[in-house]
Amino acid sequence: MSDNRIIPIVMPKWGLSMSEGKLTSWLMKDGDKVTIGDQILEVETDKIAGTVEASDAGILRRRIGQEDTVYPIKTLIGVVADPDVPDADIDVFVSSYVVPAAEEGEEEAGPRYEFADTAVGRLRYTKRGTADNAVLLIHGFGGDLDNWLFNAEALSENATVYALDLPGHGQSTKSVPEPTVAGLAKAVLAFMDTVKIDKAHLVGHSLGGGVAIEVAREAKGRVKSLTLINSAGLGPDINMDYIDGFISSTSRRDLKPALENLFADGSLVSRQMVDDLLKYKRLDGVGDALTALREGIFTNGKQATNLSNALKSAGVPVLVIAGAEDKIIPLAHAKGVTGAKVEVIEGAGHMPQMEQAGKVNALIKAQVGG
Repeated sequence: MSDNRIIPIVMPKWGLSMSEGKLTSWLMKDGDKVTIGDQILEVETDKIAGTVEASDAGILRRRIGQEDTVYPIKTLIGVVADPDVPDADIDVFVSSYVVPAAEEGEEEAGPRYEFADTAVGRLRYTKRGTADNAVLLIHGFGGDLDNWLFNAEALSENATVYALDLPGHGQSTKSVPEPTVAGLAKAVLAFMDTVKIDKAHLVGHSLGGGVAIEVAREAKGRVKSLTLINSAGLGPDINMDYIDGFISSTSRRDLKPALENLFADGSLVSRQMVDDLLKYKRLDGVGDALTALREGIFTNGKQATNLSNALKSAGVPVLVIAGAEDKIIPLAHAKGVTGAKVEVIEGAGHMPQMEQAGKVNALIKAQVGG
């Protein structure tokens, strides 16, 4: 049956490689009132655990999925509906529900990850969506494009969303001849040239925020807006114990506690996340690249580049998002920004785009339009 008052809750797809997820716990019970952004259940993937947030308001009428059970993506695991929808209609909806087929061309769209041969070397990236409005996601120090697992798909509803691995990171070139914020900004512009992005909304996390500001300074005409998430470049202070701990860690025992600094809830650091980062750190050239970036960007234990004045003169809409419990960059940096919309996300640390993805996605969507 078709009834727009009945909203399915399905196993989400977080990232191109996700095919299934484990429902670890329900956070609400049948009959609870649901408002947009409420956390309804927790899901664990091979990358990270996260919460599924409500995209519509209503009443949680039916919990179908069982805790500690793995389900393929798009499987119906719950139902939200208006209170006046009869139980019989819910029964019919559940019994007749069919997992949506892949959209035409979706499975043949190409490799999960693509590569661009740019002026600074080979850069890995993903591309989601087909709208004219372009959004470019730029990760932070030691991260990669998977830092946007919970965001790229949601943002692609009204935009073409690109996420790339910066030089020295992920599966991009490990050569970083100019290991500075300005050098990484040149790499982003080279990427935009290669994949023919004339103008984009830039969304930068941590170091990626500083890079985004620098891109706007160097090529203002190619930036539609800036969204800065726990951004670097807005003050001198940085948690160097985290930076140095991340670089020097060679074992799960050392790396896991360092990574827990990124989240308000350290339990989100899964074994798979730690193993993936250890594998990356063991690649040839990674140690040298991270050390060079550390020396060029965090000189003498401080952020080497202050981009506050560049941000003031950017001439584009600016949204600043900060996790209230950030342990890497002081919250005061974000709160001190003038001439921008500043949003502080409670219950989030340095990675609000993962810990509070629904709220962050909603803010970015409002910023970039479409």
